[in-house]
Amino acid sequence: MKILVVASEVTPFAKTGGLADVAAALPKELRRMGHDVRVIMPFYGCVAVAGQTVRKARKSAEIELGGERYKGFLRQGTLGEVPVYLVEQRELFGRDHLYGTPEGDDPDNPRRFAFFCRSVLQFLKRMDFRPDVIHCHDWQSALIPIILRHEVGDDPFFARTATVFTIHNLAYQGLYPPSALTEMGVSPSLFTMELLEYFGRVNLMKGAILSADIVTTVSRTYCREIRTPEHGCGLEGVLERRSGDLHGILNGLDTDEWNPATDRRIFHTYSSRALAGKGGDKLALQRELGLSVSAAVPLIGMVGRIVEQKGIELVAALLPRFAAEELQLVILGTGDARYMELLERFRRRGMENVSINLGFKDPLAPKIYAGSDMFLMPSRFEPCGLSQLIALRYGAVPIVRRTGGLADTVIDVTDDPREGNGFSFADFAPDACWDAVRRALASYRDPGVWRKIVRRAMQKDVSWRNAAGQYEALYRSGIERKRGGKGG
Repeated sequence: MKILVVASEVTPFAKTGGLADVAAALPKELRRMGHDVRVIMPFYGCVAVAGQTVRKARKSAEIELGGERYKGFLRQGTLGEVPVYLVEQRELFGRDHLYGTPEGDDPDNPRRFAFFCRSVLQFLKRMDFRPDVIHCHDWQSALIPIILRHEVGDDPFFARTATVFTIHNLAYQGLYPPSALTEMGVSPSLFTMELLEYFGRVNLMKGAILSADIVTTVSRTYCREIRTPEHGCGLEGVLERRSGDLHGILNGLDTDEWNPATDRRIFHTYSSRALAGKGGDKLALQRELGLSVSAAVPLIGMVGRIVEQKGIELVAALLPRFAAEELQLVILGTGDARYMELLERFRRRGMENVSINLGFKDPLAPKIYAGSDMFLMPSRFEPCGLSQLIALRYGAVPIVRRTGGLADTVIDVTDDPREGNGFSFADFAPDACWDAVRRALASYRDPGVWRKIVRRAMQKDVSWRNAAGQYEALYRSGIERKRGGKGG
């Protein structure tokens, strides 16, 4: 198959979250399966400073938006054997950030990503690359399925192209005032309850859900959750309407990048069959962070965004308990100012067994995964989650809230002693979280039991192989329906 993956961020060119990892790892796995897969993303200012090799192509595209004409150019890089195209338009994308600054989102985001989506379709024609499937990710690429269904439905170039739209996080929907229609070059006739209108605003994600041939999200549990009022973010009715075309496929992990047996970023390499190196990683991490060096004291790691979604208020409420317990806690992350300030206040207290590291310190993250005995992820909601997959891979036994992809990947040891690979809790409450921590600490005190849990965690298949096979089957289904005239 010919497959085009459209995303607003792709590792290592530009990244703010897990979307970038998915947009990089899935195409590489599809390529291994023999498909002609290509990726396209914007060329941000930060791509240039990241030092990635991208050469200029001769292709250009011109788009009129809001009465102004914008000309863009195509650059090309590679991701292993996968071609990566980058859309260059300096006025719109020549910035050192992707979507906005700490003060807020860029006000011209509707125009920026409308240009991106419309130029993608122009560039496909100029490259004469006719994809069987265009796989779009999140609201930034949502206009593509909308355009293909409602603007260029009779264009023979795209007549046989199916669209797949993946929701990575339903909380971010691309909501804008009606005036954004002009900025995006979208006809006011599409601003209806049956497509883009959402309580008087334009909702790009809603439009894509209703326009794409197939809709996916990033775990089976999240796929069920988003059809409920609690997790549907106001779109549960729309998603229920597309339930026959809605699929949950659990993300995988790039196991070439995340492999404790070969990872040069950690102090000592190790595997599930040779765990000695993991103990060395723990001692080295303790030394680096100024913690008491002890193999016996359980070390709990936490790496991620310091935001409400990640359950940081539970952690903050429990910090006095962590500080009083015979354990060590290491936190690494950056995020919302109010939570960062809260953690900074705790950090200044100088708790001997708690290391709080604020800011994004990339070299430290793999060391925490490798050196931790346990990994804490008490998310309020979690569409898929990559951190717990990395933790499993590195033998840092996950302690998670039972939601979304966390529920699909972590089997509670208390519920299933033979197959369990972590600990989980249901209620979003400090006591429920602490109970899971307490149960993990109790298991840790039995070295024989703990070694088995660690090995089960590390032996779980978290690769993209299974997920890519599921996407391959969905792509074929979408193509058959498209060519049979049975679009969604």
